[in-house]
Amino acid sequence: MNNAYLNGQFLPLAEAKVPALDRGFVFGDGVYELVPVYSKKPFRLDDHLRRLQSSLDAIRLANPHAGDVWRELILRLVAQEEAADQSVYIQVTRGVAPRDHAFPEGAAPTVFLFTPPLVTATVEQKAAGVCAVTAVDYRWQRCDIKAISLLANILLRQQAIDAGCAETVMLRDGFLSEGAASNIFVVKDGVLRAPPPSHLMLTGITYDVVLELAQAHGVPHEVRAVTEAEVRTADELWMTSSTREIMAIVALDGAPVGGGVPGPLAQRMDALYQTFKREVMRA
Repeated sequence: MNNAYLNGQFLPLAEAKVPALDRGFVFGDGVYELVPVYSKKPFRLDDHLRRLQSSLDAIRLANPHAGDVWRELILRLVAQEEAADQSVYIQVTRGVAPRDHAFPEGAAPTVFLFTPPLVTATVEQKAAGVCAVTAVDYRWQRCDIKAISLLANILLRQQAIDAGCAETVMLRDGFLSEGAASNIFVVKDGVLRAPPPSHLMLTGITYDVVLELAQAHGVPHEVRAVTEAEVRTADELWMTSSTREIMAIVALDGAPVGGGVPGPLAQRMDALYQTFKREVMRA
């Protein structure tokens, strides 16, 4: 990870600097996107750019680039790095302005991209699964915005790290919302269940792919509110994200989930996902 793009310039990452009064630094006033790259090819780039646009619209910040410009910037940056698999981070803030909560007039947005290697779970890690803890989801009411102000998610994720686990499963008013940095799926009696998209969760691209694959391959599934009781009595529990892909949670708050090992539907869905990913990359 050596290069970056910042406000019209490709440069070494170590030389990328923004002014102290950038609103991203002062207020966390901005949004971001993560695009996984496999074999130098961005995965579902159009979907990621649509989500970026949705986040920008939600914070009333004009998109600084058209889709073809974003694509060109991403491909150029990816080509500069040696790693075949990468994570392209896109960050857009409201720019540099005197410190004032109100939107500044005439400020140019700050656009920053960098691309560290993409580190996904190994075969051995997927075979073992991970543990998770639960916590009350105390975040704000617009979790559908992929905002750079992630302090609540950081604190919630650290609860899992402190417990030696991989993720925090968040519950709000007795219902499942999502993980601190993932979406969460429940399997009970062979039926895959997922909470519906709403302002209380960030719908992941992997979340979308899982539901598309379930539909295409006849996997019984429901998109509806999922109760805390359903989470705690699940036969299988998964976390999904661009970096984790599909990862089975085999213990929750110290208690085994199902048989305490990745379940058959998690293994099947992961195989379907890997096949789908290869087909997309060959296209």
